[in-house]
Amino acid sequence: MSSTTGTACPHCGWPDGAEPFQVVSGHTTAAGRTVWTRCGCGSLQVRVVDARGVRVVSRSRPAPDHPSPAGR
Repeated sequence: MSSTTGTACPHCGWPDGAEPFQVVSGHTTAAGRTVWTRCGCGSLQVRVVDARGVRVVSRSRPAPDHPSPAGR
């Protein structure tokens, strides 16, 4: 999955263009696909996959009980 945003997670720095730590769910939409993922820091992300590429359009704060990938 490559991102068209060119950004990184503001909580842990994991690049949006990298593979997500975990795919939680996904579904097809009229415009493409919506995928819910979890970053290595525990932050939930909503990714839109369409003709323009892959974009993280929303993200939560990290899970409070989830260790940072940098601390592994």
